[in-house]
Amino acid sequence: MIGIFDYGAGNLRSVENTLAEVGAPYTLVRDAAGLRAASKIILPGVGHFGQIMRALDQMEVRGVFAERIGAGVPFLGICLGLHALFQGSEEAPEVKGLGLVEGTVRRFPETARVPHMGWNELETCKPSRLLAGLGSRPYLYFAHSFYAPVTAATAATCDYAVPSTALLESGNRFGVQFHPEKSGPLGLRIMKNFVEL
Repeated sequence: MIGIFDYGAGNLRSVENTLAEVGAPYTLVRDAAGLRAASKIILPGVGHFGQIMRALDQMEVRGVFAERIGAGVPFLGICLGLHALFQGSEEAPEVKGLGLVEGTVRRFPETARVPHMGWNELETCKPSRLLAGLGSRPYLYFAHSFYAPVTAATAATCDYAVPSTALLESGNRFGVQFHPEKSGPLGLRIMKNFVEL
């Protein structure tokens, strides 16, 4: 059963609808027991980096996320859920991320129009199980003001003011900056690829 983690501020309904559309069983998870019972975990994210990390601390699940991901459970972070994997973010410099990926999430330069909102092209830089069947330069929907740096785990980038990680893929760890649940048929395919891992 896929567990969608509900920390009180995510775009849960659209993620639920997408999983229902691809015929995947899921449940909303709100505690450590739910995370430990899930065969796959999705952390959707809308809002502020400090808000999501403080919520995980208040719910006492920060360590459980690290434990489950470390145990090989497939994990998908969407938008802010991708940011949570990193060590920290300029959006809330005083708050630590999960620290499962090295690097700091940055704000787009002042010259860039933010938020980066709308459809943009991905450029793949290594094979990706999530992008299987989508071609090398799919268009997907973005909505964000902070971006994840390009790392060794980056599988696809997006060039909006600066090159950034659009899709992170390393073992059982997956993170997407775009919103598959708002990206039409291509987004459905990405979620189906995650479900079928």
